[in-house]
Amino acid sequence: MRDTNSRLVYSTDTGRIDEPKVEAERPKGDGIVRIQRQTSGRKGKGVCLVSGIDADDATLTAIAAELKKKCGCGGSVKDGVIEIQGDKRDLIKSLLEAKGMKVKLAGG
Repeated sequence: MRDTNSRLVYSTDTGRIDEPKVEAERPKGDGIVRIQRQTSGRKGKGVCLVSGIDADDATLTAIAAELKKKCGCGGSVKDGVIEIQGDKRDLIKSLLEAKGMKVKLAGG
């Protein structure tokens, strides 16, 4: 008899039993792309966070690569948010508006 709190993690027949992976679903945005500047937790180095783009990870990576190339700086994509190094909010805003997106500068 199995305890209700236990779960099978290994079987001699099949080996390790992996949990089924559930992909976290991102919340749908309101159609407005927000750009904010953040320095907290980054040793004083500022980054621009671009959020609110309703696209899959491959499209976000392509958009991030284009923004990094046009801005001449580094960056990454984490949890559906594009991070661009440096304070380049105005340039990022003009580039995204040229793509037909509605953009707002958020935060201070």
